[in-house]
Parts: sequence; structure tokens; C-alpha cells
Amino acid sequence: MRSAFCTTHLIVRSITGIDINRAQNHLADLKAVAAVERSAYAYPWSLGIFRDCLLAGYYCLALDVGKTVTGYGIMSVAAAEAHLLNLCVHPSAQHVGYGRQLLNALLVKAADADVDKIFLEVRPSNDVALRLYYSVGFEQIGIRPAYYQAERGREDAVILAANLRSSR
Repeated sequence: MRSAFCTTHLIVRSITGIDINRAQNHLADLKAVAAVERSAYAYPWSLGIFRDCLLAGYYCLALDVGKTVTGYGIMSVAAAEAHLLNLCVHPSAQHVGYGRQLLNALLVKAADADVDKIFLEVRPSNDVALRLYYSVGFEQIGIRPAYYQAERGREDAVILAANLRSSR
């Protein structure tokens, strides 16, 4: 099932779990998502990691601008908690609100799944992402030392969390 959350030429749509009748569409989506990942990160996820996210049943959203996958978001949900695993927009399309669009779509999905709290990790050097997350209510709750691969060894991760429901 693919669902549009936006209008005009900007579409955020679900990439659902793999089924035999849609395997070619999924492969094309995964290859496009992996290409966005490679364009944005020095240490990108592999195509296999993206495939495993689909197989695990994670929420996987693709952002289409025109007919081109320009960004994506991946989130796991379990036991009233969500973990935003990856959110990325192609560098040529950054700073125009697409990251916020994807994040908002994932937050709606989390709320629809009765999630109370959502977590994520982000590099402390990623000022743009930190500003985005803080602007929608995420707060720092910790640090994961040496979490990310980096040019000169390892980089810590800032752990952020946001409450989606004030009470049950």
C-alpha cells in the first residue's frame, strides 16, 4: 500500500513490506533510497540494511519530488515506543523543508500506532538535524560514546527523545 501525505509534486509514501507481486517496485525504491543515502553520508547504510528494515516491518517512507526519490525515513515501533532509525534528504534538496515533511509524516505514523515516546540518535556535528529535532519537541536524554564511524575514528551520538502523548 502506498499512501500520499502531501500535495502537488511532493509525495511522502509508504514503502511496505516485501511481497512477491511488488518485488520489482521495492527493489527500485530500495536502490533509489540507497543512492540518496550514499549522496548524503560518508558512511552509508548498505542496500541490505534497507532491505532488512522492510523485512522487519519497519515504517519506511520515501519522499518523491516529481518522480524522483529525494529522501526517506525509517522508524521501528514496539511496545508504545518508536525509534527513528534514519531520516535523510538528498543534499541537492536540503534546506527547503523536506526533512521536516518526512519527520512530521513519521510522527503521524507513530501517533497512529499509539506510540508514547520516540527516540533517535544523531551526530553532535549535525547541527541542521539537531535544530530540526529540537524544534518539534525532542530533548537530549544522553550520549552514546563512539557510536558513529567517522573520518578520524569514532563520533559520539546524541540521544534524543520526544513524548508524543502527555498521558494515556
